[in-house]
Amino acid sequence: MEMMTAEQAAEAAKGLTFEKVWAALMESRRSMEELKKRMKESDRELKKRMKESDRELKKRMEESDREFKKRMEESDRELKKRMDASQKRIEKNLGDMGNSIGLLTESMFTNELWKKFRDFGIPVTEQVSHRKFGDDEIGFAEVDVFMENGEYAIAVEIKTKMTIERIDDHLDRIEIVRRHMDKRGDARKLLGAVGCGTIYENEIKYAQKKGLYVVIQSGDSVAIADAPKSFRPREW
Repeated sequence: MEMMTAEQAAEAAKGLTFEKVWAALMESRRSMEELKKRMKESDRELKKRMKESDRELKKRMEESDREFKKRMEESDRELKKRMDASQKRIEKNLGDMGNSIGLLTESMFTNELWKKFRDFGIPVTEQVSHRKFGDDEIGFAEVDVFMENGEYAIAVEIKTKMTIERIDDHLDRIEIVRRHMDKRGDARKLLGAVGCGTIYENEIKYAQKKGLYVVIQSGDSVAIADAPKSFRPREW
Protein backbone atom coordinates (compact mmCIF):
# COMPACT_ATOMS: atom_id res chain seq x y z
CA MET A 1 0.00 0.00 0.00
CA GLU A 2 1.30 3.51 -0.95
CA MET A 3 1.99 5.67 2.09
CA MET A 4 0.17 9.06 2.41
CA THR A 5 2.25 12.18 2.53
CA ALA A 6 1.92 14.66 5.36
CA GLU A 7 0.06 17.06 3.08
CA GLN A 8 -2.35 14.29 2.00
CA ALA A 9 -2.96 13.29 5.61
CA ALA A 10 -3.66 16.88 6.59
CA GLU A 11 -6.07 17.28 3.70
CA ALA A 12 -7.86 14.05 4.64
CA ALA A 13 -8.19 15.16 8.25
CA LYS A 14 -10.00 18.37 7.28
CA GLY A 15 -13.57 18.37 8.53
CA LEU A 16 -13.00 15.47 10.99
CA THR A 17 -14.09 15.95 14.56
CA PHE A 18 -13.60 13.77 17.64
CA GLU A 19 -17.25 12.77 17.54
CA LYS A 20 -16.96 11.61 13.92
CA VAL A 21 -13.81 9.63 14.64
CA TRP A 22 -15.39 8.07 17.77
CA ALA A 23 -18.55 7.22 15.84
CA ALA A 24 -16.45 5.58 13.12
CA LEU A 25 -14.58 3.56 15.77
CA MET A 26 -17.86 2.48 17.42
CA GLU A 27 -19.29 1.43 14.08
CA SER A 28 -16.16 -0.55 13.35
CA ARG A 29 -16.42 -2.19 16.79
CA ARG A 30 -20.07 -3.05 16.23
CA SER A 31 -19.14 -4.58 12.87
CA MET A 32 -16.43 -6.66 14.53
CA GLU A 33 -18.80 -7.80 17.29
CA GLU A 34 -21.44 -8.64 14.71
CA LEU A 35 -18.85 -10.62 12.76
CA LYS A 36 -17.80 -12.47 15.94
CA LYS A 37 -21.45 -13.19 16.73
CA ARG A 38 -22.06 -14.59 13.27
CA MET A 39 -18.88 -16.64 13.50
CA LYS A 40 -20.03 -18.08 16.87
CA GLU A 41 -23.47 -18.85 15.46
CA SER A 42 -21.85 -20.44 12.44
CA ASP A 43 -19.56 -22.45 14.74
CA ARG A 44 -22.52 -23.56 16.88
CA GLU A 45 -24.45 -24.54 13.77
CA LEU A 46 -21.47 -26.47 12.45
CA LYS A 47 -21.03 -28.30 15.77
CA LYS A 48 -24.75 -29.02 15.88
CA ARG A 49 -24.70 -30.48 12.39
CA MET A 50 -21.58 -32.48 13.22
CA LYS A 51 -23.28 -33.91 16.33
CA GLU A 52 -26.38 -34.77 14.33
CA SER A 53 -24.18 -36.34 11.68
CA ASP A 54 -22.33 -38.32 14.37
CA ARG A 55 -25.62 -39.46 15.92
CA GLU A 56 -26.94 -40.50 12.54
CA LEU A 57 -23.72 -42.31 11.70
CA LYS A 58 -23.72 -44.02 15.11
CA LYS A 59 -27.37 -44.98 14.67
CA ARG A 60 -26.69 -46.48 11.27
CA MET A 61 -23.63 -48.31 12.57
CA GLU A 62 -25.66 -49.71 15.50
CA GLU A 63 -28.41 -50.80 13.13
CA SER A 64 -25.82 -52.35 10.84
CA ASP A 65 -24.19 -54.06 13.83
CA ARG A 66 -27.56 -55.40 15.07
CA GLU A 67 -28.37 -56.66 11.59
CA PHE A 68 -24.95 -58.29 11.33
CA LYS A 69 -25.32 -59.93 14.75
CA LYS A 70 -28.83 -61.08 13.84
CA ARG A 71 -27.60 -62.68 10.64
CA MET A 72 -24.66 -64.27 12.47
CA GLU A 73 -27.01 -65.69 15.12
CA GLU A 74 -29.32 -67.03 12.43
CA SER A 75 -26.32 -68.51 10.65
CA ASP A 76 -25.06 -70.05 13.93
CA ARG A 77 -28.50 -71.51 14.68
CA GLU A 78 -28.73 -72.97 11.20
CA LEU A 79 -25.20 -74.37 11.42
CA LYS A 80 -25.91 -75.85 14.87
CA LYS A 81 -29.16 -77.32 13.59
CA ARG A 82 -27.34 -78.97 10.69
CA MET A 83 -24.53 -80.19 12.95
CA ASP A 84 -27.03 -81.62 15.45
CA ALA A 85 -28.89 -83.38 12.65
CA SER A 86 -25.60 -84.69 11.27
CA GLN A 87 -24.50 -85.86 14.73
CA LYS A 88 -27.82 -87.63 15.27
CA ARG A 89 -27.44 -89.40 11.94
CA ILE A 90 -23.88 -90.43 12.86
CA GLU A 91 -24.97 -91.60 16.32
CA LYS A 92 -27.88 -93.51 14.80
CA ASN A 93 -25.60 -95.14 12.25
CA LEU A 94 -23.06 -95.99 14.96
CA GLY A 95 -25.86 -97.25 17.20
CA ASP A 96 -27.28 -99.37 14.38
CA MET A 97 -23.81 -100.65 13.62
CA GLY A 98 -23.19 -101.39 17.31
CA ASN A 99 -26.54 -103.16 17.59
CA SER A 100 -25.78 -105.20 14.49
CA ILE A 101 -22.36 -106.18 15.82
CA GLY A 102 -23.89 -106.93 19.22
CA LEU A 103 -26.61 -109.10 17.69
CA LEU A 104 -24.04 -110.88 15.54
CA THR A 105 -21.82 -111.53 18.59
CA GLU A 106 -24.77 -112.70 20.68
CA SER A 107 -26.03 -114.94 17.87
CA MET A 108 -22.62 -116.57 17.46
CA PHE A 109 -22.34 -117.26 21.20
CA THR A 110 -25.90 -118.44 21.79
CA ASN A 111 -25.69 -120.96 18.97
CA GLU A 112 -22.66 -122.62 20.54
CA LEU A 113 -22.89 -122.04 24.29
CA TRP A 114 -24.97 -125.04 25.31
CA LYS A 115 -22.69 -127.37 23.33
CA LYS A 116 -19.52 -125.97 24.93
CA PHE A 117 -20.89 -126.38 28.46
CA ARG A 118 -22.10 -129.90 27.71
CA ASP A 119 -18.62 -130.74 26.44
CA PHE A 120 -17.27 -129.15 29.62
CA GLY A 121 -19.28 -131.53 31.78
CA ILE A 122 -22.44 -129.52 32.46
CA PRO A 123 -25.27 -131.10 30.44
CA VAL A 124 -27.49 -128.18 29.49
CA THR A 125 -31.07 -129.26 28.77
CA GLU A 126 -32.62 -125.83 28.17
CA GLN A 127 -31.36 -122.46 26.97
CA VAL A 128 -33.29 -119.18 26.63
CA SER A 129 -32.23 -115.68 25.64
CA HIS A 130 -33.02 -112.42 27.41
CA ARG A 131 -34.73 -113.91 30.41
CA LYS A 132 -35.96 -111.45 33.02
CA PHE A 133 -35.84 -112.00 36.77
CA GLY A 134 -36.94 -110.17 39.91
CA ASP A 135 -39.64 -107.95 41.30
CA ASP A 136 -40.01 -104.67 43.18
CA GLU A 137 -38.76 -106.28 46.36
CA ILE A 138 -35.53 -107.91 45.15
CA GLY A 139 -34.85 -105.76 42.10
CA PHE A 140 -34.82 -106.60 38.40
CA ALA A 141 -32.28 -108.18 36.07
CA GLU A 142 -32.20 -109.40 32.48
CA VAL A 143 -29.79 -112.18 31.58
CA ASP A 144 -28.60 -112.44 27.97
CA VAL A 145 -28.52 -116.25 28.05
CA PHE A 146 -29.90 -118.50 30.78
CA MET A 147 -29.01 -122.20 30.61
CA GLU A 148 -30.22 -124.86 32.99
CA ASN A 149 -30.71 -128.51 33.84
CA GLY A 150 -31.98 -130.30 36.92
CA GLU A 151 -28.88 -129.48 38.98
CA TYR A 152 -27.46 -126.25 37.59
CA ALA A 153 -28.48 -122.89 36.17
CA ILE A 154 -26.00 -120.65 34.37
CA ALA A 155 -26.45 -116.90 33.88
CA VAL A 156 -24.37 -115.64 30.93
CA GLU A 157 -23.66 -112.02 29.95
CA ILE A 158 -22.56 -111.51 26.34
CA LYS A 159 -20.83 -108.36 25.10
CA THR A 160 -18.89 -107.45 21.99
CA LYS A 161 -16.20 -106.08 24.32
CA MET A 162 -15.89 -107.06 27.96
CA THR A 163 -14.65 -104.74 30.71
CA ILE A 164 -14.13 -105.06 34.44
CA GLU A 165 -17.12 -102.75 35.03
CA ARG A 166 -19.35 -105.01 32.96
CA ILE A 167 -18.09 -108.04 34.85
CA ASP A 168 -19.01 -106.33 38.14
CA ASP A 169 -22.44 -105.48 36.73
CA HIS A 170 -22.98 -109.14 35.88
CA LEU A 171 -22.02 -110.20 39.39
CA ASP A 172 -24.75 -107.88 40.70
CA ARG A 173 -27.13 -109.35 38.14
CA ILE A 174 -26.40 -112.90 39.32
CA GLU A 175 -27.19 -111.86 42.92
CA ILE A 176 -30.68 -110.80 41.81
CA VAL A 177 -31.17 -114.06 39.92
CA ARG A 178 -30.16 -115.97 43.07
CA ARG A 179 -32.66 -114.06 45.20
CA HIS A 180 -35.31 -114.68 42.56
CA MET A 181 -34.64 -118.43 42.62
CA ASP A 182 -34.58 -118.57 46.43
CA LYS A 183 -37.89 -116.73 46.61
CA ARG A 184 -39.42 -119.44 44.44
CA GLY A 185 -37.80 -122.31 46.27
CA ASP A 186 -35.40 -123.09 43.45
CA ALA A 187 -32.36 -124.60 45.22
CA ARG A 188 -30.33 -125.42 42.12
CA LYS A 189 -26.70 -124.30 42.00
CA LEU A 190 -26.32 -121.05 40.10
CA LEU A 191 -23.18 -120.46 38.02
CA GLY A 192 -22.06 -117.38 36.12
CA ALA A 193 -20.26 -116.79 32.83
CA VAL A 194 -19.29 -113.94 30.53
CA GLY A 195 -18.94 -114.25 26.78
CA CYS A 196 -17.30 -111.69 24.53
CA GLY A 197 -15.79 -111.11 21.14
CA THR A 198 -12.98 -108.98 22.58
CA ILE A 199 -11.47 -109.44 26.03
CA TYR A 200 -7.98 -108.82 27.37
CA GLU A 201 -5.93 -111.01 29.67
CA ASN A 202 -6.55 -108.78 32.70
CA GLU A 203 -10.31 -109.04 32.28
CA ILE A 204 -10.11 -112.83 31.82
CA LYS A 205 -8.10 -113.19 35.03
CA TYR A 206 -10.46 -110.84 36.88
CA ALA A 207 -13.58 -112.75 35.80
CA GLN A 208 -12.03 -116.12 36.68
CA LYS A 209 -10.89 -114.75 40.05
CA LYS A 210 -14.54 -113.87 40.70
CA GLY A 211 -15.50 -117.45 39.89
CA LEU A 212 -16.98 -116.84 36.42
CA TYR A 213 -16.50 -118.95 33.35
CA VAL A 214 -15.12 -116.95 30.41
CA VAL A 215 -16.30 -117.85 26.92
CA ILE A 216 -14.21 -116.40 24.10
CA GLN A 217 -14.35 -116.34 20.34
CA SER A 218 -12.29 -119.09 18.77
CA GLY A 219 -12.16 -119.03 14.98
CA ASP A 220 -15.71 -119.42 13.66
CA SER A 221 -16.90 -120.76 16.99
CA VAL A 222 -16.51 -120.11 20.71
CA ALA A 223 -14.61 -121.84 23.51
CA ILE A 224 -14.41 -121.76 27.28
CA ALA A 225 -11.15 -119.99 28.09
CA ASP A 226 -8.40 -121.96 29.79
CA ALA A 227 -8.32 -121.31 33.50
CA PRO A 228 -5.56 -121.80 36.08
CA LYS A 229 -5.56 -125.03 38.06
CA SER A 230 -6.69 -123.08 41.12
CA PHE A 231 -9.88 -121.95 39.35
CA ARG A 232 -13.10 -122.99 41.06
CA PRO A 233 -16.39 -121.81 39.58
CA ARG A 234 -18.39 -119.90 42.12
CA GLU A 235 -21.75 -121.37 43.07
CA TRP A 236 -24.39 -118.89 44.14
